[in-house]
Amino acid sequence: MAPYSNSEVSGGLFENDAETPDLGIKEPAQKTEVTEKREIKLVWRNIILFAYLHAAALYGGYLFLTSAKWQTDALAVLLYVMSGLGITAGAHRQWAHKSYKAKLPLRIILMLFNTLAFQDSVIDWARDHRMHHKYSETNADPHNATRGFFFSHIGWLLCRKHPELKEKGKGLDMSDLYSDPILRFQKKYYLYLMPLVCFIIPTLIPVYLWNETWTNSFFVATLFRYTFILNVTWLVNSAAHKWGNKPYDKSINPVQNLSVAVFALGEGFHNYHHTFPWDYKTAELGNYFNFTTVFIDLFAKIGWAYDLKTVSDEIIERRVRRTGDGTHHLWGWGDKDQPQEEIDHATIINRKDD
Repeated sequence: MAPYSNSEVSGGLFENDAETPDLGIKEPAQKTEVTEKREIKLVWRNIILFAYLHAAALYGGYLFLTSAKWQTDALAVLLYVMSGLGITAGAHRQWAHKSYKAKLPLRIILMLFNTLAFQDSVIDWARDHRMHHKYSETNADPHNATRGFFFSHIGWLLCRKHPELKEKGKGLDMSDLYSDPILRFQKKYYLYLMPLVCFIIPTLIPVYLWNETWTNSFFVATLFRYTFILNVTWLVNSAAHKWGNKPYDKSINPVQNLSVAVFALGEGFHNYHHTFPWDYKTAELGNYFNFTTVFIDLFAKIGWAYDLKTVSDEIIERRVRRTGDGTHHLWGWGDKDQPQEEIDHATIINRKDD
């Protein structure tokens, strides 16, 4: 069983956001709650498994650089991108936020990519993510960043859920996801599909297709690749809630973090995402270090992705001027000595260029 699939443990793995099927309305920023003193109940099974996983991944990273065949390294990178898209384009933007619609072939692809990522089934991942957005930075947030970097990164998976998370989670509407037969199939057969897709097949491919050693295949293409995408995903919960600027809403914890965005295929523009969670790009600039948006746009061109939700320049500009921290590249420099007409003119020119 997955080290984090225990119903008593803090949910899935990734950043998990949004609430009801109508995800186009952002909840107001939640005030940080005072966390009462209580005994933290550790889940030692998870602690031991994650300790082994990271030790094995370090060894796999060494083999990646020193002894694995280039085909094995390339496969590890390819699987990292595929599993990442299963989270970013699938569980996150498609299902948790409903920021675009996908036809059956694309939904099947995203479900398989998501299973490869092994961060719980889409339904469970989306549940945690919707709680994260609805009750952000409170005790009902699965990876409440106010409890520290370690907790929001991995610690939330090493201890029992906060009672408030379990209590408020009972009222979360997940009917839209349970109505999807693809997601019901994945959840029903997850414990059979996940080991096959995430561990067995990636280990067998290098051995039988280009005569790789079992050691390199298992530790590089499987464990190193899997652990790497896990930590990239967790950085959205931790680093992207701690280090960066807040050009869209300075009153919330999430920030813009370019480094996270690069590795997380576009998911690091987090201040924007928490301000406008329904935008399928999760960023103002779609193709700027945002591979997931490129992926969705490509499938939109062939009609497999459609009804892509986004935010107009006018709405973004008004929000930046009203609640931003003054660091926006176009509308937020906050120079009081700069004439307003010059700012407006720069905005018009930018729109012409677009």
